[in-house]
Amino acid sequence: MKDATIDYVLRTTWLAVTKMYNEEAAKFDSTMATGFALLSIDPVNGTPSTSLGPKMGMEATSLSRTLKNMENRGLIIRKPNPEDGRGVLIFLTDFGKEKRNYSKEKVLTFNETIKANVTQEELENFHRVAEIINNMISNKKIYNQKQSV
Repeated sequence: MKDATIDYVLRTTWLAVTKMYNEEAAKFDSTMATGFALLSIDPVNGTPSTSLGPKMGMEATSLSRTLKNMENRGLIIRKPNPEDGRGVLIFLTDFGKEKRNYSKEKVLTFNETIKANVTQEELENFHRVAEIINNMISNKKIYNQKQSV
């Protein structure tokens, strides 16, 4: 693993996390994407559908499919946004809130387990490196946009 590139470590780690969450969610006939959506929806005030995609880092088509599935399963309901007649607010049903709590519990268990197995310094370094990577990508510091491919 010492010779692995940074992107390889990121990719394989994220794939392992995704697999772990999907395996756990499958026990309850769900997916990681559904759990993530449940956690991204404000349980009290609802969330505008247009803000969910950017919040979750999901493409519109994937998000639409996930929301449709969630609606069919009775996890969410859609209501017109009273502040924007064109918009829709997504609200959790009681069943959706129950499943949201389950998803939250799983995420917290993952976080607490990792924290119990790494030092505070290691965790802070991990966050610092992730922030640097995100900032460099956001500010186009890795690949110059003017370079031709």
